[in-house]
Amino acid sequence: MSAHSHDHAHEDHGHDDHGHGHGVSRDADKRYLVLALLLLAAFMVVEVVVGILAKSLALISDAGHMLTDVGSIGLALVAMHLAARPASGSFTYGLKRVEILSAQANGLTLVLLAVWFVIEAILRLIHPPAVEGFLVMVIAVIGIAVNLVAVWVMSKANRQSLNVEGSFQHILTDLYAFIATAIAGAIIWRTGWNRVDSIAALIVAGLMLKAGIELVRESGRIFLEAAPRGLDSVAVSDAIRGIPSVTRLDEFHLWEVTSGMPALSAHVYVDHTVDCHDVRRTVESMLHERFSITHTTLQTDHAAAGQAAAPCAFESHGH
Repeated sequence: MSAHSHDHAHEDHGHDDHGHGHGVSRDADKRYLVLALLLLAAFMVVEVVVGILAKSLALISDAGHMLTDVGSIGLALVAMHLAARPASGSFTYGLKRVEILSAQANGLTLVLLAVWFVIEAILRLIHPPAVEGFLVMVIAVIGIAVNLVAVWVMSKANRQSLNVEGSFQHILTDLYAFIATAIAGAIIWRTGWNRVDSIAALIVAGLMLKAGIELVRESGRIFLEAAPRGLDSVAVSDAIRGIPSVTRLDEFHLWEVTSGMPALSAHVYVDHTVDCHDVRRTVESMLHERFSITHTTLQTDHAAAGQAAAPCAFESHGH
């Protein structure tokens, strides 16, 4: 009983929606995210207006950081929508990497805004404008409350989703910026020391720069087809070679289609005395259990070490 000379094992990509497996929960997640998005977007507009009126760079930089919160939630919503689409036409992976494109754009925006806030804060340290400290403090305290509500709303969504978790952590870190701004506002209100507003803006810019660099670096790793962070490609390839009857491993590639979606392809040679299809299934099972890799494309052939490949055929076992 013969078969094709090569055997490819393709996993189904259509089930990976980075979230719940049923529509009701996904709809609930979207409602929570939209609620948080509207809440943050409305407060961001208020913060920009008050920041300009109060001449507070700390408030305006907070609004810049909040813009990235809104962007990351919007990205999560877009990713949820696109992940539900089946792959078709020339987009054989679907549109899952739109998430990574948006993450890189978000990261670059953060870096550029941070640089601008640093320059502006240094100029204001030299020539500090009069800042309405009480107004800054009140708006920052309200900002803390708004962020806490947004964190509570998003905590009810599916935190197993990397998109939702990323947005959740983004908003959580924004609390530090509001706390710094509230403290700065209180100091200005009580002492009149206006330079503290610029110091708070520098703290916010530092947080933005850190988040932006991380986003650019992580999205860059995915675009450059690097192995997923946390997965050692050498350990994975050694684990495949360590399986009995595997004699050689060629064309080994381990990459990430999008965040949380690792993929692997390899040409596996096995001893001619065994059924290479059984070995292939063993490799797939090991990759899933040990490394949580489910998107695999494995080509198996019969070949002892140092020998040329021979067609991989099913062998009769008396069934």
